[in-house]
Amino acid sequence: MVTIKDISAASGYSQATISRLFKGDESLSITPDTKKHIISTALSMGYDRSKIKTTLYKIAIPFFLNRAQVIQDMYFTQVQNALLKFGKEANMEIQFITDRFQLAQLPEDITGFIGVGDLTHDDLMILKQKGLKGVLLEINLCPKHFDTVKPDTDSMTRDAIDEFLAAGFTRIGFIGGTYRNPQTGKEELDSRERVFRDYLTSKGLLQEQYIYSEGLFSIDEGYQLASDMVHQLGDALPEACFIASDTLAIGALQAFNELGIKLPGQLAIISINDNEIAQFVSPPLTTYRIDVEEMAKTAIELLADQLTYPRRITKTVLLGSELIYRKSFVKREKQQQN
Repeated sequence: MVTIKDISAASGYSQATISRLFKGDESLSITPDTKKHIISTALSMGYDRSKIKTTLYKIAIPFFLNRAQVIQDMYFTQVQNALLKFGKEANMEIQFITDRFQLAQLPEDITGFIGVGDLTHDDLMILKQKGLKGVLLEINLCPKHFDTVKPDTDSMTRDAIDEFLAAGFTRIGFIGGTYRNPQTGKEELDSRERVFRDYLTSKGLLQEQYIYSEGLFSIDEGYQLASDMVHQLGDALPEACFIASDTLAIGALQAFNELGIKLPGQLAIISINDNEIAQFVSPPLTTYRIDVEEMAKTAIELLADQLTYPRRITKTVLLGSELIYRKSFVKREKQQQN
């Protein structure tokens, strides 16, 4: 077990100084470089990070989302809460930033950042010029400069299609939103729709009339897209539908229920996120569980790793998922048992 005496010998600083630092003694007068050297030495020797009570790093979290996204998409609220939780556990002092002009005015003692939402290339270059280490969640326009952590939604999309095919469904629909390119400001094809199209095309099963995709990943948009699907297709609905997020799916379920579509009898559904509410809607959603806490924890760990052990290469971490079966889609063998 690494002791303060060991750290003192390796760092060249007294045990008293190290002890006061680790206890979070705010009256201790040492330079930021000294503080960083002592803490880096301790961590490199395997000292338990949880025993260090002082703030290790001050980091910024550019959280560039419009108000509608934050209110309507529960996913981003989960991300925000998880970053706060794991940042605190890692002894990081977190400053959320919601306006771009704040990037150029970051305090000198900010040493790193975790980016969420629509950070442009110019935004990231400002952060790079400041010498900050960084991690981007999901969207990273500068992967050569900063780490990335994102859920593997491409694999989830392909897996959902395989689930439907294994259940004997061949008429498969899609409800999704668009990706707003932070660099151009234009709406583009979201990766989940792109993979959906490509994978079904490879199997000769893509049917354009079953695709409904537009606007925000919001409850209201999900309701509208599902309503459009029922009104336009009538009795020619797909047998199954992959919905790109639980937020969209909640709105879609409301529309399908109001319009008398029997789920999953007439239309089976799989979505993504596993928000808390997914198990309480009617019918409860079969959905891929994105572990938001694990994503936030991984981002914090990647950033702490960069700050403690600077490296020249970047990392990209793809997080897997678990399909949680509920009544909106039941595996074929389970259907046969009932």
